[in-house]
Amino acid sequence: MTDKPKLAVWKFSSCDGCQLSLLDCEDELLPVAETIEIAEFLEATRAQVDGPYDVSLVEGSISNLHDLERLQRIREQSAVVIAIGACATAGGIQALRNGRDVGEFVRTVYAHPEYIDTLANSTPIADHITVDFELRGCPINKHQLLEVISAFLAGRQPLTPAHSECIECKMRGTVCVMVAKGEPCLGPVTHTGCGNLCPSSNRGCYGCFGPKETPNTASLADRFATGCGVEERRLAEMFRGFTAGAEAFAREAERHDRS
Repeated sequence: MTDKPKLAVWKFSSCDGCQLSLLDCEDELLPVAETIEIAEFLEATRAQVDGPYDVSLVEGSISNLHDLERLQRIREQSAVVIAIGACATAGGIQALRNGRDVGEFVRTVYAHPEYIDTLANSTPIADHITVDFELRGCPINKHQLLEVISAFLAGRQPLTPAHSECIECKMRGTVCVMVAKGEPCLGPVTHTGCGNLCPSSNRGCYGCFGPKETPNTASLADRFATGCGVEERRLAEMFRGFTAGAEAFAREAERHDRS
């Protein structure tokens, strides 16, 4: 037993990439680890300590009833719950199935579909329990993750930027790929956090960090169609991507599906 705050890391439907981002902190993680007790983190250790927990990091989306029941138990045992990554905050790639016939997918993919137990939609954590903070990204930014953990352990609000990826380009002096090359780019409507990865590599933003606050997706889609020659089907695909369950992007994708 220790008097250190207990940190637990939980996984649901996901690729584990956001948990790996925590391990990738390496040297930065050591000072944090000295101040906390890692009570649950199966990606890193087999040791498991019973709750209650001071902070729970939750990765992944909810895809079946077992997940849902486990998530509710985690909420009951945790003072603070932080959803990390595109799956936990926007359904992730799994949400590409939302609005489709899941039964048909199961029958097509599995030799014995009768053993598959799944919900019709893949949904973010906040759809089911109260979440204290959402950290976006596919995967998350490790520096932002350390800031969020440190902030909650210190009892303050995390200092993470809320502007768009488009602003990040301006701040770094990255040439706009849409203006200079006519390349469609989701930067104007996407939450910042990736470190300007795609635009600085001379390609358009894929929207991995999900929609920023009050994104004007309709205006951007119209610009893609008239200025970049993007067809309706491709517009729908662009707004699904890695955050298919994010409301603003899902609504824009559906608008072009109907066209």
